[in-house]
Amino acid sequence: RDFVTKSQAHPPVTAILRRRPVEARSGLSRSTIYLRIAQGTFPKSIALGPRTIGWSEEEVSSWIAERIAERDSGRSE
Repeated sequence: RDFVTKSQAHPPVTAILRRRPVEARSGLSRSTIYLRIAQGTFPKSIALGPRTIGWSEEEVSSWIAERIAERDSGRSE
């Protein structure tokens, strides 16, 4: 059997972005980010502490790239 460890299941994250940089990169407001997370259309946040969260820079960048690809293919959300 092949066993997958947690480190193999999720590749290491190169950087964690806090909320304001995520807002700036995505162009979305705080409330829209949380709404889209609830809808499953934006990357989930990562708990960094009891009251601190962040987002994987790679996941946010991929989300942005997907929006660009949708635009270029003529599809939209």
